[in-house]
Amino acid sequence: VQLQASGGGLVQSGGSLTLSCKVSGLTLEAYSINWFRQAPGKEREGVSCTSKSDGSKYYEDSVKGRFTIVRDNANKAVYLQMTSLNPEDTAVYYCAADEWCSMIPEPMDYWGQGTLVTVSS
Repeated sequence: VQLQASGGGLVQSGGSLTLSCKVSGLTLEAYSINWFRQAPGKEREGVSCTSKSDGSKYYEDSVKGRFTIVRDNANKAVYLQMTSLNPEDTAVYYCAADEWCSMIPEPMDYWGQGTLVTVSS
C-alpha cells in the first residue's frame, strides 16, 4: 500500500494550491481519506476528510470555505484544493487512509509521506 502526497510548494498569501494524494495497493472506495498538517513546532492536526461511506466531507474550522476535498475513485486519488492561503497554513501536509474520518491523527491505517506547503506573507 502506498499513498503519494504531492503538489506542495511556495505560494504567496492569498494564493492557491492543489494537493494530490494518489493511492496504490488498496481499493480507494473502501477507505476514508484524511488530510492532516503539521506546522513547525506544532502537533499534527486534522484538516479535512472525505468519508468512504457516503462521501461526506469534513473540514477543520480554520479552512472551511477555503479548502475543498475532492475524491476521484476512478483515478485512485484525493485532492485538497486550497485557496486564500495565508501564512498560518504553512505546514507539511499528509494524507492518510482509514476506515473512518477523524480530525485526530492517530491511529490511521496508512500514511503518505507529506508535502510541504509554504505561504509567504
